[in-house]
Amino acid sequence: MSDQLNHECGLALIRLLKPLDFYKKKYGTTTYGLNKLYLMLEKQHNRGQDGAGFASVKLNVKPGERFMHRERSASQNPIQEIFNLSNQRVTKELKSNPKWSVQQQKKNIPHVSELFLGHVRYGTFGRNSVDAVHPFLRQNNWMHRNLIVAGNFNMTNNKELFENLVSLGQHPKEMSDTVTVMEKIGHFLDDAVAKIYKNLKKEGVSKMDASTIIGESIDLIKILKKASKDWDGGYAIGGLLGHGDAFVVRDPAGIRPAYYHADDEIVVVASERPVIKTVFNTPENSIKEIDPGFGLIIKKSGKIIIRNVNKPVRKKSCSFERIYFSRGSDKEIYNERKKLGRLVFPQILKAVENDLKNTVFSYIPNTAEVSFYGLVHEAQDHMNKIAEKKIIKAGNKISRDKLKTLLSHRPRIEKVAIKDAKLRTFITDDSNRDELVKHVYDVTYGSIKSTDNLVIIDDSIVRGTTLQKSIIKMLDRLSPKKIIIVSSAPQIRYPDCYGIDMARMTDLIAFRASIELLKENSNGSIVKKIYEKCVEENKKTVSKIRNCVKEIYDSFTDDMISSKISVMLKEDDIKADIVVIYQSIKNLHKACPDHLGDWYFSGNYPTPGGNKVVNQAFINYYEGSNKRAY
Repeated sequence: MSDQLNHECGLALIRLLKPLDFYKKKYGTTTYGLNKLYLMLEKQHNRGQDGAGFASVKLNVKPGERFMHRERSASQNPIQEIFNLSNQRVTKELKSNPKWSVQQQKKNIPHVSELFLGHVRYGTFGRNSVDAVHPFLRQNNWMHRNLIVAGNFNMTNNKELFENLVSLGQHPKEMSDTVTVMEKIGHFLDDAVAKIYKNLKKEGVSKMDASTIIGESIDLIKILKKASKDWDGGYAIGGLLGHGDAFVVRDPAGIRPAYYHADDEIVVVASERPVIKTVFNTPENSIKEIDPGFGLIIKKSGKIIIRNVNKPVRKKSCSFERIYFSRGSDKEIYNERKKLGRLVFPQILKAVENDLKNTVFSYIPNTAEVSFYGLVHEAQDHMNKIAEKKIIKAGNKISRDKLKTLLSHRPRIEKVAIKDAKLRTFITDDSNRDELVKHVYDVTYGSIKSTDNLVIIDDSIVRGTTLQKSIIKMLDRLSPKKIIIVSSAPQIRYPDCYGIDMARMTDLIAFRASIELLKENSNGSIVKKIYEKCVEENKKTVSKIRNCVKEIYDSFTDDMISSKISVMLKEDDIKADIVVIYQSIKNLHKACPDHLGDWYFSGNYPTPGGNKVVNQAFINYYEGSNKRAY
C-alpha cells in the first residue's frame, strides 16, 4: 500500500527428526537446521523488519552442558545480524577444531541443534528495543520447565490477563502480552510438572529417573487449553520446552495464519505456505494449515500430535493478510489478488465514462502489481467483447483494415510512477515528513496526455497521507484530465486489534471523511451521542458489548464516503479531477471466499474483545487521547 503500515509478525519452527549425523552425511553440514531457519526468516522478512530472533534446543545433552541458545537483534538488518553472528561462531570453532565429530560439534557449538524457533517482527507501538524481540525465554533448573515462546499475535485483553497472573501469585516482569502469554503457559507447565513428579515420587521413582518420565508425560494440549482459556485475540504462538517438546497453537477463529509440513526428516511450521514450499522444495499438497483452535505438538520422541485446544468458532482468517501482507507467490493469494483487480473494473469503467481509449492504467506500489494484472485482464476482456459484437454485427461486410483496428484495441498500460526505495528509510521525523514524502515517488514524463484519465490501483487506502502529500501531487505533474485512485480493498473504517498497526480512529481516512459528512449535514451531535453510548457499552461484560461505532457510517453510502475522500485528497494546487474508488465488501468475499475476516471494513470483529477495543478507540478519539485502545 502507499501508506506505510506495519504488521506483526512471522513465525518459523523447525524440528529435525533424524540424528545430526544424518544431515551431516546427506547435506554435508551439522548446521542444516540453522541454515534452513535463516532462509525461512528471510522469506518472511515482509512480515517484520524491526527485529528478528531465534532460539535452539539441543536434545539429549548431559547435565552441565548448555542445551539452549538464543540470538536477538533490533538493528537495521536484524536477520543478517543474528545469523552472521551464529555462523561466525560455527566457522571459528570448526576452523580451530577440524577433526571434531558431530557429537563434539553439537556439544561445543551454539545452534548445532535439532530444534529451532525463529521470529521476525514489526514494532507496532514504538517498542523497537532488543528486549521486545522474540523469542522470549523463561528459565528454570528443571529442564522441562524451561520455556521459549515466540508468536504472531496480539491480545485485546492483556490487562485482564496480567491481573489474572497477579491473582495467581506471580509477579510478571512487564505487562506486554508476550510476557503474560508466556507466564500463563509457564504457570500451567510448572503445575503439570509438579503433579507428575509428585505421583512418581509416591511410586518410589528416583529423581533422576523421574526426569525422563516427566518429559514423556507432559500433556501440552492440556496445558495450552488451561493457559489459553481466557485469551481474546488473534494468535499463532510457537514454543519450545527445554527437554525437546515443541508446539504451535492457533486462535479459534483462525485470525492469524499457520502452516506446517512433516516428512521422515523434518517437521516445519511457518506463517506462510510458500515459505515452506520454497525453502524445502515440498509438494504443494504436503503443506497443511493448522486448523483454527488446534495445537500442533511435536514430542521429544518426534511424535506429532494435532488436537483441538479451544473450540473453533466461525473461521475469520484475516483478509488483510491476503490483500497485502502475505507473499503473493502463494497460488491462492495470487489468484485472489487478481480477482480483486477484476472485480473493481466496473466501477472504473463508470468513472471514465466508458472512455477506455483515453484511459491509462498503472499501479502504486509494487505490491499492487498482481491486482493490477487482474484489472488489466478484465479491461481487455471488456474491450474484446465490444470488438466481438462489432465484428459479428458487420458480418462479411467488414473490411480488413476495420477488423485489424478492432482486434488491436487493448488497455493502455504505462509505468507512470517509480519509487525511490532508499529515500523511504529516512522518513522518520514528523516535522519534515510532508516535505520528504513528496519525493518518495517520481514519474515517467511524457507517458500521459492532457486528455487522458489516469487510473492508479493500490492495495488499500488506509490513512491517505502518502496519497495526498506525495502521489497525487506527483501524478498531477503529468497533466492528466482525471486521476482515479483505486483501492483493491474496501474502505477501512475500523481499527485493528489483532496485530496490524491500525489502532487509532483518526488514522483512518474513511472515518475522517464520515465525520466531515456528519458535520456538513448538521449531524455533528450524533458524535457525542455515540461517544456516550461507547462509554456505557464498555461498562458491560465483554461478551455483551456491541460495536457502537458502526452508527457513524449509517447515514452514508459507500459512494458518498468515497466522494468525500476524493475531495479531502485534492489540495488547492491539484489541477486534475480526483476520484477515489474502493472495492466493495461483497466483492472482497467473492475474491477471498475462505478468508472472511473483514472487521477493518465491516466492524464485525471475530472476538468479543474487538467490540470493546473499537468503542475505546472512539472514546479516545472524542477525548483527544492518543493512548492505546487495548
